Amino acid sequence: MARIFWFRRDRRLQDNLALNSCAEAAIADGDKTVIPVFWLNGAEFESLSGLRQHSLTESLKALDESMESCLEIVDSPDMSGLAEFAKSAKVDFIHATESFDPEGIAEQRALVSKLKGSGIELVLEDSYYAVKPGTVAKPTDGSAYRVYTPFYKAWFQIGWQAPAKLSKGFMFKARSGKSKIPKPTKQASFKVKAGEAFALETFRKFQSRAIVDYSENRNRPDLSGTSHLSHALAHGEIHPRTLLAPLSDLDGHTVFRKEIAWREFYADVLYRNPHTLDDYYEPRFKAMRYDTGAKAKAKLERWQTGTTGFPMVDAGMRQLLATGWMHNRVRMIVASFLVKDLHLEWQLGAKWFEQNLTDFDPASNSHGWQWTAGCGTDASPYYRVFNPILQGYKFDPEGSYVRKFIPELTHIPGPEVHEPWLLVDGLQAGYPEPMLDHSTERDESLARLEEIKIK
Repeated sequence: MARIFWFRRDRRLQDNLALNSCAEAAIADGDKTVIPVFWLNGAEFESLSGLRQHSLTESLKALDESMESCLEIVDSPDMSGLAEFAKSAKVDFIHATESFDPEGIAEQRALVSKLKGSGIELVLEDSYYAVKPGTVAKPTDGSAYRVYTPFYKAWFQIGWQAPAKLSKGFMFKARSGKSKIPKPTKQASFKVKAGEAFALETFRKFQSRAIVDYSENRNRPDLSGTSHLSHALAHGEIHPRTLLAPLSDLDGHTVFRKEIAWREFYADVLYRNPHTLDDYYEPRFKAMRYDTGAKAKAKLERWQTGTTGFPMVDAGMRQLLATGWMHNRVRMIVASFLVKDLHLEWQLGAKWFEQNLTDFDPASNSHGWQWTAGCGTDASPYYRVFNPILQGYKFDPEGSYVRKFIPELTHIPGPEVHEPWLLVDGLQAGYPEPMLDHSTERDESLARLEEIKIK
């Protein structure tokens, strides 16, 4: 009898332990057949931005091509569609990689509920991480780590197995004629590339191009100093084990390993504190005075559209809209600006990122925002306010990044682009003046911090 493998955020064939388990069980059954399935909520797909739609579609296309067009797409508003598909396929088992974020856990529970009484079992194995969330704990009392550095040391000591190759001796069942990969209903500004083969090639290029200097160049948005693998990790087109396996003790390798560990740390925090997906890890910050109403909405719109008058902030926001991605250093700059200059709650920014990032990851998004906002675990202290002008001079020293995404400033050479209002012709192409005085808003932000300290 065939078995179903439910692809989720693990859209690859290699180093997929849950898929191997399914394949080996199918071989042991004697049938040797695996039915590959992806569940899709069509209404949620429709709500995605154009780039996110194209990103998912291209990821699914690549997965489908890697198994010679066998991927079944089950389009339904809830898990009843997947349950009914399994019943009609007359299988006894659905295998999948276990999810540890709130939405993924809810899907698993919903499917088990829909399968009740059918005799079909959901088999969950492995995770999207090198070390399963909830595994790393203090040896003294088994509690979770709230600080990254000791988490990293314990995580590294636990370790992970070597990447696993796809099992042999089984076959994927051919797709039914009714199943179709979803077509985007919105435009994308460029052709999106995705899939396991592209992810592996991207990693190979990163190893030869930038990993040696990663510790120095990862913070420079004007350079190609990052791995460009966040999309592949978010979609599961490559597993962290594959990235970790060849790393040595060189500085660049060590820092890259630590960046992967940040992703795993946030996944662990969210698993243990599921409310922090959209609520404060440090609850006292909920009492802080944030701006609301029409003026706050107008400020948010200027931030979203990259028209704040602060080049480094606006370049990042325009990069997001144009590419579906933003450099990590710039993510921190724009997040600090939203929370500490505009005095808006971090959830507004996190939601905008969710809508537009093709590499959206629930744990990294929520806790990356809370780190900058000062209300998360091991957070940057609230009083550490990013100066968007100085950040530009430091991390985009020649202004190349700003000019790439802000055409109104291309006439300004060199670092002067970070303060165009100081030049006679700086704003001649229509770029706006700064919408606020950073020093004033920084003082206001710290004053609001004092208010909740008093309470």
